Order: sequence, then C-alpha cells, then structure tokens
Amino acid sequence: MPFARLATATTPTCHIGLGLAAVGRPGYINLGRDQDLPAERTVDALRNRTHELLDAAYAQGVRYFDAARSYGRSEEFLADWLKARPAFDDIVVGSKWGYTYTADWSTDADRHEVKDHALPTYERQRAESDALLGDRLDLYQIHSVTPDSPALTDKELHAKLAEAAAQGLTIGFSTSGPAQADAIRAALAVTVDGEPLFRTVQSTYNALETSAAPALAEAHDAGLTVIVKEGMANGRLAGPHAPDTMREVAEEAGLGCDAVALAVILRQPWAGVVLSGAATTNQLASNLHAAVVDLDDDQLTRLATLVEEPHTYWERRGQLPWH
Repeated sequence: MPFARLATATTPTCHIGLGLAAVGRPGYINLGRDQDLPAERTVDALRNRTHELLDAAYAQGVRYFDAARSYGRSEEFLADWLKARPAFDDIVVGSKWGYTYTADWSTDADRHEVKDHALPTYERQRAESDALLGDRLDLYQIHSVTPDSPALTDKELHAKLAEAAAQGLTIGFSTSGPAQADAIRAALAVTVDGEPLFRTVQSTYNALETSAAPALAEAHDAGLTVIVKEGMANGRLAGPHAPDTMREVAEEAGLGCDAVALAVILRQPWAGVVLSGAATTNQLASNLHAAVVDLDDDQLTRLATLVEEPHTYWERRGQLPWH
C-alpha cells in the first residue's frame, strides 16, 4: 500500500492531502472560486497556480495529491510538477477514471463531464493517465460510484482492475450522492479470486453530510484507507458562507472556519487522509491549521446540529453553479 509512506511522516499535516479539482480546469462548483482564481484562466495561469499550491503543500508536509481524468488538465499539471522534482519520492499520487472532461476549457459548457464506468472507458483513461503519470501513479480510483454503478457488477472490469493491482497499482473507488453508504458496502463485497478488490475509498463527509460515517468505519475496519473529500462542502463551510455555529466555534478557536471544518473530520478514527481543495496558497495554509485544532465536547455538540438530511444536502450541492 503506497499510503504506508505516510506512516513514516512526522508532520501533523501528513494526514491532509491536496485535491486538484478546483485548479485543474477553469470551471468548478466551489463557492467563492470566481474570486480565488485569476480573471484570465488560461491553461498556463492554472498550471502556474497548481504548481504554486503543490510547492506550498509539499513544503508544509502534505504528501498525498489527488487528481482525476475529469479535472481538466490536473493530471498534466501534476505530472509536469513531478517531472521537475524527481527527488520527491515520498509522495503518494492518486487519480480517478470514470468521468470524461467535456467542457473544452470553458466555464459555461452545457456539460462539464460525462460519466461512464464501462470497461472501454477504463482502458482508454488508464492509458491516458499512464501516458502522463507513468510509474508515479500509485492509486487509481473509480470516480463517483453509486449503488447502481455497473462498476460494482462488471466481472470483466474487476478482472482488469485486479490485473493492474497485481502489477503494483492500488485500486480504489470514490462515492457521491445520498446513498454513499450503500455504495461503500457494495464495493466492500467485490472480490476477485476470493480477495477484496478495493484498497481505498474516497467519500464525501463533512459537518453537513455525515451519513457515510458508519460505512466508512466498516471500510477502515476491513483494511481500506479512507480518503475524505469535500470536507468544506464545496465552500459552504468556508468563512463567508459558513453557518453561524461554525463561525462561533472558529472564533473561539482563533482560526478559520475551514480549519475547524477539516478538524472535525480529522478527529474521526477512520479518516486516513482528508483532502484540502484549496485554490490559493493562503487557503491552503489556513486549511492546514486543522491539524492543530482542539475542539471540546461542547463545541462538537454544537457543530453536530449542522447536519443535514442527505437528500437535502445533495440536492443543494446539485444546484451549485459552475464558476
């Protein structure tokens, strides 16, 4: 497991990773992103921003970096950065397949990405990822598995993924939607020749959406590394958009709402890596303070009142505009 590399890290930030969804393409659904990025979102501008973030993250102890085929040019930007820094051999690199980026570097496309979990898509996107990341790719995840995903039942796909695992690639999956727990449990049951196929799970969990927690605990107990995404609910838990309760606790802690939001996740015993989706180096620095936030029982009780019903949460997420 490549995540064993993180076990040897001594910095408190080693359990925080950097996700590149917000900076690998000109449009995304994070609130406030229209102010966070340059007005001219050229390929070079976002490549430079991504490299700034990667440099800052590595310097501050972050060792897991997460991309996807559908995150615009995120794999390309990450690959360029890695090639210029061959001595950085303590990094874990993850990417995902299953969505194809279709916006053609536009922020107002009708569709920004198209989902397809069929075997031909895996084979095409695996070749694309390999061409960019080569042997630096440690983890390949099925992107946004839901309970009805054919990736859970396609035996031919499972055999191909197991073949990749036998060659040293760690195989994982991510989840989304109100039935994340069902998808996680279904994936835990997938085996090839009697052995579990998946070694990692990446799911949405935050102060507003906690429904996957029991299933993530089961995944952790089964030996999977749990990666948590969308810890700030696509910006809904960040400073200007955060609920009053989150702001009050952050003021008591003397830190940003973002740090408190991520700290809530880091204290979960099953959380292996919690992703920052920072779009600026200042946001990243603030996110990383999560590693030293100490929340008392009263604060945690108050924060627990923020939880939304899963269908309500995901419906609201689906209404967020692409900035």
